[in-house]
Amino acid sequence: MQLYKWTGPQDQAEDLLESLSNAELTLLKNDEESVVLYETDGGPGLKASEAYEVLNAVGEFAEGHYAVFNNIPVTDEGRELFESRFQNRAGMVEKEPGFVAIRVLRPLDSDVYVILTLWEDKQSFLDWQQSQAYGHAHAKRGTEEGIDKRPNIFPRSSFVTSYTK
Repeated sequence: MQLYKWTGPQDQAEDLLESLSNAELTLLKNDEESVVLYETDGGPGLKASEAYEVLNAVGEFAEGHYAVFNNIPVTDEGRELFESRFQNRAGMVEKEPGFVAIRVLRPLDSDVYVILTLWEDKQSFLDWQQSQAYGHAHAKRGTEEGIDKRPNIFPRSSFVTSYTK
């Protein structure tokens, strides 16, 4: 499965939705920009969009109202280790109240992976960040066992963007 992420101004996003009214698209926005997401099993992508291979998918976008994109640059030599960590993840986020969906996305045209989670609302995401499950999922971060301490994995800092429906 592939996911395409188009980013741009609200008026252009609305035009895109109108022109592709037969496709299942998800519109998200924040104060700065709009995002249109399109998942497909081999169909054509969206023009002028970022393309990803979906490595892991749980849940459906339809119920989510708050989306968090954890954008993580990964070196070519770090891809295998990074992907294996996410393929072997505990899956605890899926059990959290307010969780709707997750997509682990491998970039097709860049070095920035995306861990996309969708939530019922912003508070559900904030509650996840304060949960024991979050602590367990990120317990190795900053330790000798943590992937973040290995050399040549991350060429620059990751960053988070969030949007609402």
